Amino acid sequence: MREMHDVDDSHEMHAPGIQNTGDPVVDSSQHSTRPQTRKKSTLADITRTLSMQLHPQRPVAEAPGFLHGVKAIIFGSYLNVLLVCIPVSWVLHFIFQPNPTNTQDTLIFIFSFLSIIPLAKLLAFATDELSMRVGQTLAGLLNATLGNAVELIVSIIALVQCQLQVVQSSLVGSILSNLLLVLGMCFFAGGMRFSEQGFGMSSTQLNSSLLTVSVIAVLLPAAFHFVAGAQIVDSIEGPEILSLSHGAAIILLFIYLCYLVFQLFSHKGLYEDSNDEIMKSKKYVNVKMPFKKHSRQSILGTVNSAEPEIIVSGDTVASTSTHLNGGAMNIHDNTSSESHMATNASEAEAGRALLHREEHQEEVEEVEIPTMSLPMTIGLLAVVTVLVAVTAEWLVSSIDGLTASGHITKEFVGIILLPIVGNAAEHVTAVTVSVKDKLTLSLGVAVGSSIQIALFVIPFIVTLGWIIGKPLTLLFDPFESVVLFLSVIVVNYTVADGKSNWLEGMILMCLYIMLAVIFWFYPGVNIAFQTC
Repeated sequence: MREMHDVDDSHEMHAPGIQNTGDPVVDSSQHSTRPQTRKKSTLADITRTLSMQLHPQRPVAEAPGFLHGVKAIIFGSYLNVLLVCIPVSWVLHFIFQPNPTNTQDTLIFIFSFLSIIPLAKLLAFATDELSMRVGQTLAGLLNATLGNAVELIVSIIALVQCQLQVVQSSLVGSILSNLLLVLGMCFFAGGMRFSEQGFGMSSTQLNSSLLTVSVIAVLLPAAFHFVAGAQIVDSIEGPEILSLSHGAAIILLFIYLCYLVFQLFSHKGLYEDSNDEIMKSKKYVNVKMPFKKHSRQSILGTVNSAEPEIIVSGDTVASTSTHLNGGAMNIHDNTSSESHMATNASEAEAGRALLHREEHQEEVEEVEIPTMSLPMTIGLLAVVTVLVAVTAEWLVSSIDGLTASGHITKEFVGIILLPIVGNAAEHVTAVTVSVKDKLTLSLGVAVGSSIQIALFVIPFIVTLGWIIGKPLTLLFDPFESVVLFLSVIVVNYTVADGKSNWLEGMILMCLYIMLAVIFWFYPGVNIAFQTC
């Protein structure tokens, strides 16, 4: 036995990759490949997560042919009638050049304004077709991103033309429109069908925190200007505020990048309807609402009720009770009662079977039916984006002539009019899915769009101005900054409980209308050193 142990020891000493030095046995080959294995596993996790995001939530049917897609584009909405305004706006722009009058600029603005509305609707239509083919979280991100394409294009064109006041007011107006008007319409439309609707409270509170941080980034330059402005001359204060705006913009872009990683990879489950913390929506009971579907009690009636009558499909079947006549039982009535009870029981059983069949049909996975092929959808997105870019240039160029008469201010154009045009696509998408009891997706479109503007579009435009030499800063109009901050606080209180109803939506919409009336009379403030 001793010889066998010696042989084993010598074999272990000469075994490749093993050092017998009295220290713990370490396999050097395994130690060297461990970081590579971890790297491969990380890449595999990222690839798997991306593939899950690209996988649609529901199976997608085969796309129709080219002609069917063209018909869907042309006849998809009544707003397509306004597409005739596109060539009209272009013709007016070239006819009235190079020096149009105020009246001519007003005509160009009106037709360009009407032209962008159907283009935004087509952009939403193509976005829905594209979102159908990806996961729910990525679908919400696509809706929010492409929904902000109009605002981004208008802001870039206004920045190039050095309309800095229009750039800032339109971005603030986009956030207000999404937070108050779009979100309010979602809550109100969903509240017409459901008594209460639930959504992910954790993700919503996180989104509220991100909005608060972005609003603070807008308020700090204004606070710096009011506190230190009296002690620092404009020639020095201007470059300092511009520098701190550039630094804050880079930090906001980094926060947005972290938010994308959080939403798409590490905590993507928080932004899906299957999240366990989402409260189930409650339907109205004995209340008739405009969008409320018929209750299933019309099928079952009051089968489980203690009352002696049973309602099946709205018809009342009265069960004759046992009558007592002077203490003696009427045998004929008793027999009739038993026959009616047997009939009621069979009808109630049929109602239960029908209900079971309906529940089984709901469990069957629905199939999404696209109206366009994927190449046609991408082509439509490209064509609409180009048309929006050209039309938006005529729109921005005519703002000065529109506001020169004094009847309407640049603040109202930027805060109210331009965001309504740009958010038309998001209005339709968010309200439609909220009525379908997909409030989490509605919040992803409305609140997610506001986050994109606050954390991506605003710092991106500031950084772009830095690159092309335009002095755009985060020093917004003080009144606009205060209104934005108060609106974010109101929305935070509204979504704090993780559920919504129609009254909360009405409150948000009324607040937006109130702000629209105020900005109609607000003249705006020009920052002296923020000019080209």
